[in-house]
Amino acid sequence: MALDGAFLYAVRQELSGLIGSRIEKIHQPAREEILISLRNMEGSHKILISASADRARVHLTQQSIDNPPAPPMFCMLLRKRLGNGKLLAIRQDGLERVLYFDFSCVNTLGDVVQLTLACEIMGKYSNLILIDETGKVVDSIKRVDAEMSRKRLVLPGIAYALPPAEPRLNFLTDSMETIQAAITAQTGALPKVLLKTLEGVSPVLVREWAFYAGNGEECRAEALTAVQLKRLLEIMQQTKERLLQQNCVFTVAATKEGQLKDFSFLPLHQYGTLLVTKTFPSACAVLDYFYAERDRYARVRQRANDLFHLLLHATERIQRRIAAQTEERTQCAEKDTFRRKADLLSANLYRLKKGDPVAELEDFYEPDCPMVSIPLDVRLTPPQNAQRYYQQYKKACTAETVLTEQIAKGKAELAYLESVLDALTRAETEADMEQLRQELIEQGYLRKTSRNRRPVKIQQPLSVTATDGTQILIGRNNLQNDRLTLKTAAKTDVWLHTQNIPGSHVIICTHGETPSEQTILEAAQLAAWYSKAQQSAQVPVDYCLVKYVKKPVGAKPGMVIFTNQRTLYVTPRQTLEEEETL
Repeated sequence: MALDGAFLYAVRQELSGLIGSRIEKIHQPAREEILISLRNMEGSHKILISASADRARVHLTQQSIDNPPAPPMFCMLLRKRLGNGKLLAIRQDGLERVLYFDFSCVNTLGDVVQLTLACEIMGKYSNLILIDETGKVVDSIKRVDAEMSRKRLVLPGIAYALPPAEPRLNFLTDSMETIQAAITAQTGALPKVLLKTLEGVSPVLVREWAFYAGNGEECRAEALTAVQLKRLLEIMQQTKERLLQQNCVFTVAATKEGQLKDFSFLPLHQYGTLLVTKTFPSACAVLDYFYAERDRYARVRQRANDLFHLLLHATERIQRRIAAQTEERTQCAEKDTFRRKADLLSANLYRLKKGDPVAELEDFYEPDCPMVSIPLDVRLTPPQNAQRYYQQYKKACTAETVLTEQIAKGKAELAYLESVLDALTRAETEADMEQLRQELIEQGYLRKTSRNRRPVKIQQPLSVTATDGTQILIGRNNLQNDRLTLKTAAKTDVWLHTQNIPGSHVIICTHGETPSEQTILEAAQLAAWYSKAQQSAQVPVDYCLVKYVKKPVGAKPGMVIFTNQRTLYVTPRQTLEEEETL
């Protein structure tokens, strides 16, 4: 995990400025999270402590976190025992992933006692434990009994014991000679050897060291050259000085799409151009941003999954309906048979009488006039039987017309749902999700609930600057596509869209001038990128002036018709970095 003992050391250095502060409030916003508000002469500060298996951490936070209506039992205990307590010290045993917060508090008898809050950041074994002045556990946010662990119990009344740990070297206190001897005495990939030898280091940190030592090449501990060993000790010494002198470069690495991957207190070079890095002023700022963004991304993905299943079910329902209507329309192809039978009966009424089950007549529609058998309803007269076949013919004609219209509407609805699915795959923020949800509410696919009462903030389209400085606008979803093409764009601007493929509307803002071929090419590449054909090679993109783009009456959002278009075949490319328009 990236939050190693070394990073926690940097967090402790920052939090040390709060020593002397008093506890103002204690909340428990989630089952395994505690929020402690401290106040000093500089103002109020919030410390977030999480014992969650995948989000364990401790740091200052600026996030606004909702609290449950009723505080849980552990929160009530902390309020009772730590309320208005004074922070005396923040301790860390070497580079272990445990921070101890010592508080001076007043007990129920009025005596001043020292209580300790142990924050253990250890993945699925993370915990938050309150320890009394005698060293015994008062309670913990996660109790551990004998059935859960045989090595270490965490229960009220039991003496607090440190988590079991293997003896390892501390690169902040042990000499580089000792560390060198321990590393060279082992075999294996250098990052794994470093993890096994040193305490408080994470995979991302040792990979960065190994990357620097091998100058980008993989290294093995038993095969380190003198130059590689020198570079390894050099980067470790630099890391030590950064931590001790509080001169760290707090870095977050993310994919080009914005998905967060790692964080560190060093500049990260191991990923090269595969990931994008961003620096922050402090360790707490990194943790606050990283986990808040990751939670936000998880929430967006969860809401996207909900909408995805809704759209998938709607699509399957429409496809089944179209298949049934197509089969029914195929049966209407026999309508001419009904008309021919009616004509034959009408021409031979004098030969028929009521009660005949079958009429054996010559088929004058065929050259050789073969005999045909026409079933009759014995309850009806011959004219009524002929009329019955005429009615079946008319019914089949009407059904064929209606079914053709319904099938066309169904296919148009499928195309619309595909466009929404395409926008859903590119939705990155909660605002994007809210606009898609609002669109589906307006189209009747979702029911409006109380949480939808808040008006959705209208987002602006993505804005990109072409190589020659021309502005290119890109719609994020169907509602924005309509607004961009039909209201924002000028009649002389250029409109682009992938040919018969769901995607964004793209507008080249020409200001009445003719755009260059390079600008049109770049806009077409963007139109292909922001479409369902993003991973394809040669994508057809239609373009024309905005004045030739119209919206049919009653058409779904994002659906338009256009004329006077030309077509380019391009490879999708996010050639320029987009930024939101003001």
